[in-house]
Amino acid sequence: QVQLVESGGGLVQAGGSLRLSCAASGGRFSTYGMGWFRQAPGKERDFVAVISWSGGSTYYADSVKGRFTISRDNAKNTVYLQMNTLKPEDTAVYYCAAQYPSSWPFGGDFWGQGTQVTVSS
Repeated sequence: QVQLVESGGGLVQAGGSLRLSCAASGGRFSTYGMGWFRQAPGKERDFVAVISWSGGSTYYADSVKGRFTISRDNAKNTVYLQMNTLKPEDTAVYYCAAQYPSSWPFGGDFWGQGTQVTVSS
């Protein structure tokens, strides 16, 4: 069982930046794909970005390509989401997910509790 704890959310003005972190404990972090998802009020949870166990493969939602960067540090059991040029439509609760290989690339088997990101116009 993997436990995931997100941090780094907050309130930022449009055009600003935030870096989210997701710390994992339990399980074998370096064997999991890791993803970020988000859920805006009244909407379904959407895929944002994912990174393979080695960091060699990444995928991004079209809406965040060129603005967000996912990375991981297997020595620290942590995955990051660097968010630049934030827009009000990026406002959502952001969730971290760990994936078994069968869930690659857009699924999630273990989830964090989420961190709120609010972008003001």
